[in-house]
Amino acid sequence: MRPQRPCTARRFGTRTVTALLATALAVAAPFPASAADLPAEHPSALVDPLIGSANGGNTYPGATLPYGMIAWSPTSTTGDQTSTGAANGYQYDATRIRGLSLTHVNGAGCNPGAAGDVPIMPFVGDVTSSPSADTKDAVYAADFSHADERATPGRYTLGLKTGAKADLAVSERAGIADFTFPSDRAANLLFRVSNSLNGSADSHVDIDAAHRKVTGWVLTGAFCGRRANGGVNNRKSYYKLYFSASFDRAFSSVGTWKDGTLSPGSTTASGGEGYATGADRAGRGSGGWVGFDTSSDNDVRMRLGISYVSLDGAEANLREEIAPHARVADVAAAGARAWDRELSTVRIEGGSEARRRTFYTALYHSLMQPNLISDTDGRYWGMDQAVHRLARGQRAQYSNFSGWDQYRAQIQLLALLKPAVAGDFAQSLYNFAEQNGGVWDRWVHISGATHVMTGDPSAATLATFYAMGVRNFDYEGAFDSLVRQATVPHPDGQSDAGCPGQCVGQRPNLAQYLRSHYAAQDVCHCWGGAAETLEDAVADSALAKWAKLLGRDTEAEVFTERGAYWRNVFNPDTGYIQARRSDGSWVTPFTPASDLGFAQGTSATYTWMVPQDVQGLAEAMGGREVAAARLDGFFHKPDGSWSVRGGDPLRYDPTNEPGIHAPWLFNALGQPWKTQATVRQIVDTVYGTGPAGLPGNDDLGTMSAWYVFSALGLYPQTPGSGSLLLGTPVFPTAVLDRPGHRDITINAADADATHVYVDAVRLNGRPHQKSWVGAGLLRTGGSLTFRLAAQPNTQWATDSAGLPK
Repeated sequence: MRPQRPCTARRFGTRTVTALLATALAVAAPFPASAADLPAEHPSALVDPLIGSANGGNTYPGATLPYGMIAWSPTSTTGDQTSTGAANGYQYDATRIRGLSLTHVNGAGCNPGAAGDVPIMPFVGDVTSSPSADTKDAVYAADFSHADERATPGRYTLGLKTGAKADLAVSERAGIADFTFPSDRAANLLFRVSNSLNGSADSHVDIDAAHRKVTGWVLTGAFCGRRANGGVNNRKSYYKLYFSASFDRAFSSVGTWKDGTLSPGSTTASGGEGYATGADRAGRGSGGWVGFDTSSDNDVRMRLGISYVSLDGAEANLREEIAPHARVADVAAAGARAWDRELSTVRIEGGSEARRRTFYTALYHSLMQPNLISDTDGRYWGMDQAVHRLARGQRAQYSNFSGWDQYRAQIQLLALLKPAVAGDFAQSLYNFAEQNGGVWDRWVHISGATHVMTGDPSAATLATFYAMGVRNFDYEGAFDSLVRQATVPHPDGQSDAGCPGQCVGQRPNLAQYLRSHYAAQDVCHCWGGAAETLEDAVADSALAKWAKLLGRDTEAEVFTERGAYWRNVFNPDTGYIQARRSDGSWVTPFTPASDLGFAQGTSATYTWMVPQDVQGLAEAMGGREVAAARLDGFFHKPDGSWSVRGGDPLRYDPTNEPGIHAPWLFNALGQPWKTQATVRQIVDTVYGTGPAGLPGNDDLGTMSAWYVFSALGLYPQTPGSGSLLLGTPVFPTAVLDRPGHRDITINAADADATHVYVDAVRLNGRPHQKSWVGAGLLRTGGSLTFRLAAQPNTQWATDSAGLPK
């Protein structure tokens, strides 16, 4: 068990990679040729960053470190310079790229997602026309084969059909690359500064041939800005990414372009693409190129730093994090060790290689975010579009908060394994809210409020952090701020701007909600009234639990009552959650397969989204037996076969968040063996190795965190709680190494493909007859020992007095 690091201001990440590099340089160990070359105790050897890059997982394979600012990965193309063929810049089946971009987001769903800033393209041939005029990516893009692609944690290598090759490795805020070119053809690097995934408002590039440097910036944002359902509201800028790149050799030629005009010999250019789509944006933008004489030496080394604050910040980040004479192999070795340190917070034994690879890749994806936006000197760009500096006690400012997704699994895993990072993340979100007039946005990208999705996930997130023992943030101030957002109507709550997908109101039409005790479909100014009611009830229940822990009895009473408002959209005549109008009438016509009143889901799915009151939901349905029978039908077709892969509006959808907790509800209904069977079915058939190994958008590690928890035989009971539900572990042993706390050890000696069921459990050596454990395990650590069986034990953990509430 590692001791918790002291919490000091302005130091987080500043020297970490430099120290690792010093070790790497001293040892001079080359990066392994394959994962098999690493000893078994190195979990990074088991990570395959390509998992989730097909089948709509929308992950990216490029080089990044835990919580890193830089994520250097390809931007693919399918023949449209203003698109990529998939969200977040990469799709496994699109084997043509137009550059290697410096920033990415893991698994966000809307195409093209976010970021993808400053694609840098190794181009073989003479630059004879403007790359921005190459609207079909016919000239200044290149094909590749996956046989020439290799992705490992912290390093990415790609060979192109043109004969060029890129070998990339990164620290937290900087990177290093070796570009190799054919020796008998012109060799150039294109800096496509304006060509972010969503476009750009402006960009700039400077080429300093005397000092062998290329610097510049892009002003962009526009997360989900192409969406039809509200995206036009997000076609705006909210961050500027600066970069500084230096080279180990002189330039043989330079030039720039703007829109359709090419300017050989020019050293500066400016101009954005705008945020339009397709033909309305194609052909616009600016950039620059540098050429190299590769006739006698065909390798070009580049060192690069980035910053959201300033060009000086980018250069300081590079100086701090990558030694002047470091090689790609050195930086890659340091990156592998950084990932080993992070991934070894969970040490597993046993299981097949495929199972271990799936597990550690899921853990890898879970711990890729939140992402640093503060520089090594502690400065960062705030949501008020001004420069701020970390306050004493905060080690880093983080961003990229996919709240509606993450509050269900990813933030719990972060709190469990990395409580110090969770606390800095909580403080970061509070800082943003203070800079945003007290408004906590539900989907934060870099320093922008994007408003994506529905509900108030910030309340659920910070309440969960606190319940799970996270304390290194201003929890009193954050609690008061979130209570204000939940109780004081804001003018934005009356606006339909961005609706339905990106409504600006974070507690939309709160005054009506407080009067009616539900969000009325006809006046809610939200994505869907029924979904909004359920989300707010979850958030309010979490606030109530937080208030109790803080000794705030008045708020606890108020929000406990509000946590039950889900009842006001449960129609006893249909037995389903259903949208209502402001006059109290139900929205009709209605079927359980309808998505009217919901956000990315149907009534059949959302009806189960009451994790804070499963017993109350069961009572409303007619009792636990009735509810369990209905839940059975949610996972099975009428013929009894499994239905857990999605595509049926009446049944479980593993690709999206509203129902991902549903397999665990059998525990509260007194039939935990059905949770065990259902979760194992999903683990075995929906997740796996290979590019299609995720069921859908990873959503900043949420789907991956679901797998990590499920493979461990644990799952968060409800937001705002530190309790964990128990399932069936898939590994004989797992040890959770928790900073500042005793380890949690999970033993299941019989774990294998046939032992699906829990026969008995011991908690710290004593028999445990409940299908859940309280937050005390998080505080004190300890052991869970499972005896597994091939057949269900229908007596264990079924006493009604001991069921999860």
